[in-house]
Amino acid sequence: MRIVVLTGGIGGAKFLVGVRAHARAIGAEVTAVVNVGDDVRMHGLQICPDLDSVMYTLGGAHDPERGWGRVGETWVVKQELAAYGVEPSWFGLGDKDTATHLVRTQMLTAGYPLSQVTAALCERWKPGLTMLPATDDRLETHVVVDVEGERKAIHFQEWWVRYRGDLPTHRFVFVGADAAKPAPGVIDAIAGADVVLLAPSNPVVSIAPILAVEPIREAIATGRAPVVGVSPIIGTSPVRGMADKCLATLGVEVSAAGVGGLYAARRDNGLLDGWLVDTSDAGAEVPGVPTRAVPLWMSSEEATAHMVADALALAGVA
Repeated sequence: MRIVVLTGGIGGAKFLVGVRAHARAIGAEVTAVVNVGDDVRMHGLQICPDLDSVMYTLGGAHDPERGWGRVGETWVVKQELAAYGVEPSWFGLGDKDTATHLVRTQMLTAGYPLSQVTAALCERWKPGLTMLPATDDRLETHVVVDVEGERKAIHFQEWWVRYRGDLPTHRFVFVGADAAKPAPGVIDAIAGADVVLLAPSNPVVSIAPILAVEPIREAIATGRAPVVGVSPIIGTSPVRGMADKCLATLGVEVSAAGVGGLYAARRDNGLLDGWLVDTSDAGAEVPGVPTRAVPLWMSSEEATAHMVADALALAGVA
């Protein structure tokens, strides 16, 4: 069996731990298509937060307390930059993390595409699945906000890290999406998949940037593989992160049904053939989409693997 997962963020990385565990148990192959909309250039370094979160989490090097970055991280570089008064001061780079960004930036400068750079970095971390950026091209999530009496677009990282999303927010823009092409291997993976899973990642800033690359969305929507999404909302709260703030900006209800409706049924020009929700949301319905309620708290690798098994059963490929 071949499983493709669209993913991003810490929740998506945790979900992939369960996908990998279940895939090993049934002898399946996994390809993760990872969001790059969060990517940003800081202090001359190319930073890919979602790719790194997936890589570190699957490589056993993530910080379980903070949920992001490297375990045992130190902050000497950050402190020295602050002493020099270098901006942006609101974005901190850990020392271990900086090494990853240095290697990535050197390779990109030498002409290697992001997909090849990611594969090279994964040689160290051995994630146990194939990691592909959605695109090798520039694709950045910007946010249109009101700040200091002015309406302007700022990078998603500034919106979230600097302002914690606490600004009048009007819309999200995926800069470069119109021209971006899928990274090598992405379309082939989707075409050859037996099932496509939408991880319980933020639907607005983790999954939507991937789908904004039109050939990726088209390949999923018209492909033979069933598509099952896993709700990132339990009750009225995100499993992790700021999905509630993002959904509110779009005018979408912060609920399992709200997010399911955002993805919509494939028959209605959407994507979904199945929608997995938490047991507490058993009444959630998405028109035209079979829905199943199971425990969705990713409390352990085993619990998450059970979620994945439920998703495959809903897809009819278990």
